[in-house]
Amino acid sequence: MLENQKTSIQIKPHTGDVEKAVRGLGWEWCVEDGCANYVPGEAVVITEDEAEELLDAASSLYTMMEQAIPKDLPDAFLNVLGIPENLWQLVRLSWNDERQVHLYGRFDLAMTPDGPKLLEFNADTATSIPETAVVQWASLAAAGKNDALQYSGLYEALVEQLRVWRERNADLAPALLVTYLGASAEDEANCSVITQAANEAGFEAHLCPIEDVTFTSEGEEKGVWAQVEAGQWRQFPFFFKLLPWEQIAWEEPELLKTLTLLARSRTVTIANPAYTLLFQSKGMLAWLWKAFPYHPLLLEADIEPLTGKYIKKPYFGREGQSVEVVDRGHVTKVRGEYDQQQQVYQRWCELPEDSKGYQYQAGVFWSGEGAAIGFRREKGIITNLSQFVPHLVEG
Repeated sequence: MLENQKTSIQIKPHTGDVEKAVRGLGWEWCVEDGCANYVPGEAVVITEDEAEELLDAASSLYTMMEQAIPKDLPDAFLNVLGIPENLWQLVRLSWNDERQVHLYGRFDLAMTPDGPKLLEFNADTATSIPETAVVQWASLAAAGKNDALQYSGLYEALVEQLRVWRERNADLAPALLVTYLGASAEDEANCSVITQAANEAGFEAHLCPIEDVTFTSEGEEKGVWAQVEAGQWRQFPFFFKLLPWEQIAWEEPELLKTLTLLARSRTVTIANPAYTLLFQSKGMLAWLWKAFPYHPLLLEADIEPLTGKYIKKPYFGREGQSVEVVDRGHVTKVRGEYDQQQQVYQRWCELPEDSKGYQYQAGVFWSGEGAAIGFRREKGIITNLSQFVPHLVEG
């Protein structure tokens, strides 16, 4: 059975001063706290066929999700996916407006003897952008492997998706505010990549903590505002937030109400759009399995417990928290703050393993299409603290 099969991972030495290489490329912030978990000294080796298979899987899975979503987003569907009710209006508004562009997301996939399998899709606020787009690419130079092949084209894909977003909203001034939670150096590093890509795509982009932003839904000052220089405030018609939609819905309902009013009046357009929460919900795993039963890219999933060995996940859990592995009555649990959420049950799948016992999860970024590959490794369940490992494509 699939749950007992395991793929072997090949590792090669991959040494060099990555920090020096990154700084030499002018991306100093990539070696700050946000990327401190980068692992120098080794790289995952995959074949070109395997790399193409991973990218194609991301593109195919995205199309499948689009096809599986009912056109009018009925209440029953939104309930099955656990979408907070105060978000329904904005989710529907964004889903039915082609000017709303999904910039990027990250599919977490398992490489198995039967090909890639979907574990989940971080569609709204996926991180590890600097590691995937910049750091692993710089690792080639640091290791003296400038001619080596690597699928790390996330930055270029982001530039193109940002350009599409700007062009579809040509009636708005191309001023983009990129925001993150100020306490997170990791989030700031991720948003720095997006800001630089946005400038290349033709935006005038400004980066700041979301705590420093003013949102106003009435009067002459209606809009999203940030201070760009001492004493100088600017209105931004384009707004990117690395703050999860469900967190805004649950913890900042007044902010959500304001954003909904601003979006309805075309005062602001927001990325990632609210509809990405449909993809983000792990309830989508069960919905996909119903829409495409036994599809080779999917693992069995349901909103009711399975038999045999399976994993139990909260709908909007993060960083591996509140996850349970159930194996014929025996339960292994990761502590977390998401125990009270709706849960999805997904068939257990063995991750590839190297000779040292590390297990590897492929993170495949989608940005218009499958765009880049990165790997996380751990001796156990993958979390946000798991090590990031670059890859090399050979053969």
